[in-house]
Amino acid sequence: MTSLSSAVALPSSCRARPVGCSRRARLLVARAAASSPKLPDGRRLRVAVVGGGPAGGAAAEALAKGGVETVLIERKMDNCKPCGGAIPLCMVSEFDLPLDLVDRKVRKMKMISPSNVAVDIGRTLAPHEYIGMVRREVLDDYLRTRAKSAGAEVVNGLFLRYEAPKEKNGPYVVHYNHYDSSNGKVGGEKRSFEVDAIVGADGANSRVAKEMGAGDYEYAIAFQERVKIPDEKMLYYEERAEMYVGDDVSPDFYGWVFPKCDHVAVGTGTVTHKADIKKFQAATRLRAKDKIEGGKIIRVEAHPIPEHPRPKRVSGRVTLVGDAAGYVTKCSGEGIYFAAKSGRMCAEAIVAGSASGTRMVEESDLRKYLAEFDRLYWPTYKVLDVLQKVFYRSNAAREAFVEMCADDYVQKMTFDSYLYKRVVPGNPLDDIKLAVNTIGSLVRATALRREMEKVTL
Repeated sequence: MTSLSSAVALPSSCRARPVGCSRRARLLVARAAASSPKLPDGRRLRVAVVGGGPAGGAAAEALAKGGVETVLIERKMDNCKPCGGAIPLCMVSEFDLPLDLVDRKVRKMKMISPSNVAVDIGRTLAPHEYIGMVRREVLDDYLRTRAKSAGAEVVNGLFLRYEAPKEKNGPYVVHYNHYDSSNGKVGGEKRSFEVDAIVGADGANSRVAKEMGAGDYEYAIAFQERVKIPDEKMLYYEERAEMYVGDDVSPDFYGWVFPKCDHVAVGTGTVTHKADIKKFQAATRLRAKDKIEGGKIIRVEAHPIPEHPRPKRVSGRVTLVGDAAGYVTKCSGEGIYFAAKSGRMCAEAIVAGSASGTRMVEESDLRKYLAEFDRLYWPTYKVLDVLQKVFYRSNAAREAFVEMCADDYVQKMTFDSYLYKRVVPGNPLDDIKLAVNTIGSLVRATALRREMEKVTL
């Protein structure tokens, strides 16, 4: 076992770069200075970030900028997570993402019902508004590179386990396999180092979560194929994405065709029928057949997606962010923004609690991040949970959902909430009208289902 600085050489730019902060953040720093022990002269707070996706990259950058010695460990630097790749407009500006990172700007969304009734969504978007489509391998690499430029050390390795401190304010010992092509060791070289805190950003199958006893959660399986289609067919998807709903494509989720730079991503997901995922994928391809015909599958991907936050997200000076914490919304399955946001919020809480890396952090500092994240985003998660339970329970309900999506008021409320990550308060009169129309749609769809059942019998 070696110390952090000897196991991984940290650049001097990482060691003393406090970041400018708001009055609220300065008050947090002042409280930290009064309650937490000051670190020995010349030593900065040391944090390991495990996982190099949006959560880990955002956390590592904010930590390094905040004067914290930071090591980010990522197992696979070219990882292509099976992800639709949609990001809200607010993420582009909030995380200062260059526009060339966005493969496609989706301004038209087509929602297709079980009976293949199609509704065009996007009429209420302003000219500057869009849903960004990115490739995870490109976005993740950019965020890691930016974290490195800020002073974080980025290590290609596989996290194995950690040892908890043997005394109060003692170090955590991180054990990992270090990958280095120059040493000829295919399985990696076992190494270890000491840190003061650990941020688990290592996805749905988080090893950090397992080590800290964070508990299990229900998860979906996402299956996606990258399909290279003819150029003339790609024109259709230039600014358009498609979502298919129905028992054939998923009993509890949806199928999708999302555009990328020079291909489309075709996929689906399910929580309740994981063994049938390939059957649902075949049905999604069939539903989109006319538009992707002649395409060639260039990559096949599958990955678990958490359905709700883990029972425990903090233990001592170890915490979870992103998919590791369970921050994926129901109904839409969105997780990229919430991953990056949780990583940054966690890092900011550590920077504030450590007085810019000069004092030890405590569990209470990490819990401030959880409280703030839940305060900001619990309403969004709850609303989408209710929507999934109401509209994904049967084909009749899905028909009603698609019919409802044709309403301009619904579209405006939906896009405002998605693009800017807030639950938008509605107009009371329009809300009453929407409630009546929704009930009417559900009644009509249920009646149609009964008639279809009679025909089938």
